[in-house]
Formats: sequence, C-alpha cells, structure tokens
Amino acid sequence: MEELDVVVSGLVFQDLVLGLPTPPRPGTEVWASDSHESPGGIANFAVALARLGLRTGMAAVFGADDLGARLWDHLAADEGIDLSLSRTVPGWPTPLTVALAYDNDRALVTRGSTPPLSADDLIATPPPAKAVAAHIGPWPNAWLAKAKAAGSLVFADVGWDPSERWDPAVLEQLEYCDVFLPNADEAMAYTRTTTPAAALDALAAKVAVVVVSDGADGALAVDGRTGERVAVPAYPVPAADTTGAGDVFAAGFIAATLWELPLAQRVRFAALTAALSVTRLGGADSAPRWVDLARWQSAHPEDRHLHALISAHSGR
Repeated sequence: MEELDVVVSGLVFQDLVLGLPTPPRPGTEVWASDSHESPGGIANFAVALARLGLRTGMAAVFGADDLGARLWDHLAADEGIDLSLSRTVPGWPTPLTVALAYDNDRALVTRGSTPPLSADDLIATPPPAKAVAAHIGPWPNAWLAKAKAAGSLVFADVGWDPSERWDPAVLEQLEYCDVFLPNADEAMAYTRTTTPAAALDALAAKVAVVVVSDGADGALAVDGRTGERVAVPAYPVPAADTTGAGDVFAAGFIAATLWELPLAQRVRFAALTAALSVTRLGGADSAPRWVDLARWQSAHPEDRHLHALISAHSGR
C-alpha cells in the first residue's frame, strides 16, 4: 500500500435518499419528488476527502451481496479510494439506510447488524498515514492508540445512538484522539449539557481540539492547547438533503488541518464543504469537488476568507 494521507474506518452503508414534500404519516402515501442512491456512513468521510485531493484509504466491512459489490466498485473505481484494508464477508448483508429528506432536514431508517469484523480486526497494524479518522462508539477502537503512537493525527466523530442512552463511556476513546468532531445534538447528549457551548467546554477537558457543528447555526471550535475559540456562521444555502453533512464537514476540517490552516479557516472551509453538500441529494455523492468550490467562489466574490485556498486548487 502506498503511503496515504488519511485512513478512515467505520460502518459503510448503501443510502437511498427520498426527497419528500411532506413527512409521511401512518396510513397515508407520500410520493417522493426525487431520489438518489449513494454510499453512506464512513464512505461520506472517504469520498469527501478523496474529492479534495487527499490519498484516502478506508477500512470497512462489505457484504458479499449486490449492494456490497456496487459500493465497492463505486468507491474504488469511481472515487479512487484504497480499499486494501476493507473486507467482503459472505453471509452478512450490507447495511441499507433509507433517508427521508423533507423540511430542510432528514429522518433515517436503517436495516443492518453488527459487522463480523471490527476495526481492530481490519487494522491490526495501522499503515503510515498523516491522519486517521473513525466513528467511535460502543465497539473496540484500539487501533486508534496504535495510529497515534505511530505519529498519525487522530480525528474522531460519533453517530446517532439508536438506543438514546448516550453512554458516556464512549468518550473514553477520546484519550487517543487529537480532534473530536460531533454535531451539537450528539455533543449535548453525551455530555448531559443543554447548549452546544456547554458541550464544547465539557469535551475540551477530554481532547485537545473540539469542533461542534450545529447545522444552520454554524459551528463552534476550541483548541485547548492555545485557548483559541472560534464561532463560524453557517453558509446560507437551499438545503435539499442534510444526509452526511456532518461527515462532509469533518472531512473538510481534516483536509484543512493537514494543509495547516488557522483554526478559524479550518472551520470555515469545513462549513463551506458541508453547505455545498446539502444542496443535492445523497451523502457521499453530494460531497463537493474543487470545481464546485470554485463555482461557489465565483458566485460569491465578496467572501474572501478562503479565496486563495480555492483558487490554488480549482484546477484539480
């Protein structure tokens, strides 16, 4: 395996996104105005990173079924993601998520089960990489400590807890992380706080850099090593589907960190990548490319915060 910029690990899904005019009600039928199939889960991270020009590897389990084969081919052949750490497992169905997008938000319904191989099974020895990223949760992630010891920057995100117990023990994995990127609801639930700012402070006691994304309310970040705090507003865009927006936000922040941008610019770039992703249906497939960022810049010359960065990469 060639040296990678980022290695990501977590659950991969096939997403079916349905754009709805209204939420469904029991006993009624709603016709979708649009639909899109896309990789989801940790693939949102991987695709967004690859589209920003980072050499990206992904460790995930795929079912030996039609969905798994389609996902594998799309990620490897179309997006250029290194899947040498991933495995196909017969008899285990690839997880499927149906995302119902309406009212500038979405609800998710997932069919899936615990994969037969953990991240630690897939990554016994982390490969050389500038950074690694994982969805943490109530499953083993000992490989993160190994990656950190080997010199990789460790980024962590966390997903929705379907049990809604929000076990604080999950946050013990932050001991081996450099950056934590939850959304506001997840951050408040795990820390038992009532505001994103309070959650940010609680998490800052556990990890060096914390970024809390809050949808249309923007994002908050703190670097505990320097004491720097920033608040960045969201970019106002028409939202077609917010599926995967948090993952795309995190990927933008990871990329900007590797480019050694200041904290405020890292958060601003992450916010822009997430904003562009919600204007289309799908999680991974809606992640912006440099041509999308350049198009946005051309339409908004008044916002010069990221002008030099986008101009330098728009030819990619």
